[in-house]
Amino acid sequence: MKLIAVAIIGIVTSGTLTMNLYAAREADLARLRSTKQCQQCDLSESNLEQAELNGANLLGANLQKANLKGANLQGADLSSANLIEADLSGANLQDAKLHSTTLRGANLSQTNLAWADLYRAFLEQAQLTEANLSHANLNGAKLEGTNFCGATLPDGSQGSCA
Repeated sequence: MKLIAVAIIGIVTSGTLTMNLYAAREADLARLRSTKQCQQCDLSESNLEQAELNGANLLGANLQKANLKGANLQGADLSSANLIEADLSGANLQDAKLHSTTLRGANLSQTNLAWADLYRAFLEQAQLTEANLSHANLNGAKLEGTNFCGATLPDGSQGSCA
């Protein structure tokens, strides 16, 4: 009987935690949309496709596995954010600040990163196919396994597809 009671308490507790996390995430999304300010927010797995977030402050935000396809993040501050496996394909990150941002396994295909500051960013295994990195700062960035096929590199050259 005690085992059944413990199991029921565990199920109720995990459901309550899931609902609380969902409510917190929804509150963070609402704040981001209304103020473009969401430092340290949990926006993981959020759908922000085509979102207008130019100039947004997302310092330290968790955007792991978020859908940011075609989003406008021009001039946004994503420093120290977690964008592991996020989809940023076709997004505008021109002039964005991405200091120490984790973009491991992120899809940045056809993304505009012109003049973006990726100082010490973690871009391992990221897809930057046909991305625009004109004048971007990649100093200290971790680039192991990153795909630059057809990308415009900071110096204006084209990334190799070999």
